Amino acid sequence: MNEPAPIGGPALAGPDLQELLALVARGDQDAFAELYDAVSGTVLGLVRAVLRDPAQSEEVTQEVLVEVWRTAARFKPSLGSARTWILTLAHRRAVDRVRSAQAATDREHRAALLERTPAYDEVTEQVEARLEREQVRRCLGGLTELQRQSVTLAYYRGLAYREVAELLAVPLGTVKTRLRDGLIRLRDCLGVSV
Repeated sequence: MNEPAPIGGPALAGPDLQELLALVARGDQDAFAELYDAVSGTVLGLVRAVLRDPAQSEEVTQEVLVEVWRTAARFKPSLGSARTWILTLAHRRAVDRVRSAQAATDREHRAALLERTPAYDEVTEQVEARLEREQVRRCLGGLTELQRQSVTLAYYRGLAYREVAELLAVPLGTVKTRLRDGLIRLRDCLGVSV
């Protein structure tokens, strides 16, 4: 009985990456060119799976292969295969790029939020306005009922003195007196100088 032929034919033996790395560690440029040809496609595939951006993937692949050239002497065969070592470098570099991009995005987001936050002066003005409104309310509470009604109608509702007098059913002179007295008391309470 004949054994079925493996799909794709017999496996092609590739270069010995461990041997090539040893030569690269000694500065052999021809060995690096052969190593480059043997692993660049695999490195690019791994990096692209992490980054998903073709341009960045090519850039990171080049960075990884330059790192292989510079650090080939650090490869220790006792810790794993040459292919695993190279792919580990590639994966780490790709993850670093993702983290760097995320950090940049986070910084931009924080900067955008800071631009939308009111400036210190605006916050200060809002706080001061709120405190002033509370002080005015407190001072209005210190007026007599007729003074408070007269001031509220004339200054907060915009009614004329005559309209205030008609609405409160009191003589016009009384409204003018109550308004004058009420405004004096408010001025004193608020600490406003004339």
